[in-house]
Amino acid sequence: MMNENINLNALKQGSATPENSKWKQMIARKKPLYTANTEIRSEFERDYTRIIYSNAFKRMKHKTQVFFSPTNDHICTRIEHVNYVESISYGLAKALGLNIELTKTIAIAHDLGHSPFGHAGERALNAVCPYGFKHNEQSVRTVDILEKGGQGLNLTYEVRDGILNHQTAGMPMTLEGRIVRLSDKIAYIHHDMDDAIRAGILTEADVPREIGEVIGFTTGERLDHFIHDIVSTSYGKDDIMMSPSVAEAMKKLRAFMFERVYKNKEAKSEEGKAEMLVQTLYSYYRHHLELLSEDMIGLINRGEPEERVVCDYIGAMTDRFAIAKYEEIYIPRSWHI
Repeated sequence: MMNENINLNALKQGSATPENSKWKQMIARKKPLYTANTEIRSEFERDYTRIIYSNAFKRMKHKTQVFFSPTNDHICTRIEHVNYVESISYGLAKALGLNIELTKTIAIAHDLGHSPFGHAGERALNAVCPYGFKHNEQSVRTVDILEKGGQGLNLTYEVRDGILNHQTAGMPMTLEGRIVRLSDKIAYIHHDMDDAIRAGILTEADVPREIGEVIGFTTGERLDHFIHDIVSTSYGKDDIMMSPSVAEAMKKLRAFMFERVYKNKEAKSEEGKAEMLVQTLYSYYRHHLELLSEDMIGLINRGEPEERVVCDYIGAMTDRFAIAKYEEIYIPRSWHI
């Protein structure tokens, strides 16, 4: 579905610089972009600005990372996650002499299409929408179609490729995109571990010693070790990678986090309710299209499939907006006499 817009086979891998033979394709847009006579920003800087001013970016501050609707102000939300990814990606791109602007832009945009309630909401929509729902594809759909009243943000080719391919199953065409792909994993493992410790689900001492002996025993030690290892292993090469021993430690740390946090019954105790809520809203709006937002109705009038647009509407919701809509529709209110 998204591949029609991005044409993934058009670019060879490498750094996004004017010296790359595919540079003009890398910075290509679907539509011409207004350029001032005194334009001082690069193409990727312009994309960065368009993203941080978008509605989808603003909504991420009220979307779940791992823990639902936390009352603790220090628990990570989706927008903090992309900020962490941007920070790690920036350091790596700078040390490796790559395009910092492209790296930072992919980093802040890679989760724009995430649903309310994190991956629970993603699973729920994927189960009921005949077109499926994957947050990486939805992120591209968001910047291509949904933002600005159906006009999209008109981002460059390589930013969109990096967004689409940031997951483990994907492989971005540029080294900058590959930095974000790896930084995403490093970021979520560490801030999710911090949140789990804050919630009393883990302690630092629970991390297996065999992992700590390779990459460190604290968040700071691990982050420092990962960054230095990636730089030393990737420098001068046509890929972004870890050394074999650190990559294996990373794999074991992810497995530990899936066992102790991501599949933890206490941490995930509300996921079933969230999935039910999302699917119930989908069913309701599927039969009440007139209650969709004006922008969404406009998409249907332009020929977008109704099921796809209902999925767009619910997928864009924040946690609290989805809860409020569910209460408005299904929870009786008392009379005010």
